[in-house]
Amino acid sequence: MKLAGAALRLTIFVGDTDTWHHKPLYHEIVHRAHAAGLAGASVFRGIEGYGASNHIHTARILSLSEDLPVSIVIVDAAERIRAFLPRLDELISEGLVILEEVEVIRYVGRPSGEQAR
Repeated sequence: MKLAGAALRLTIFVGDTDTWHHKPLYHEIVHRAHAAGLAGASVFRGIEGYGASNHIHTARILSLSEDLPVSIVIVDAAERIRAFLPRLDELISEGLVILEEVEVIRYVGRPSGEQAR
């Protein structure tokens, strides 16, 4: 079965060494999104990038770097995403937040006992 429609994608860019109360910041964001009942969240670690500091961070062996880029992607209905934004205000002191309108096609599981065709 497919569910489809308009949604909003929230992408949050932070560094992998950013913390909230001695835990990774991305961990706190995902747990707050879960507690808020958002549809889902995924964390992606970058292998190279730069941001406001204009300093390139990389995972290459010869250029050992800390603070690699991390993105947290959350997709849900626009009103649910917008209601979640104030919860980020106290967490993010440095980073980037992007909102994008998207069209979602979501495949959901089959009822138990139904065979794949």
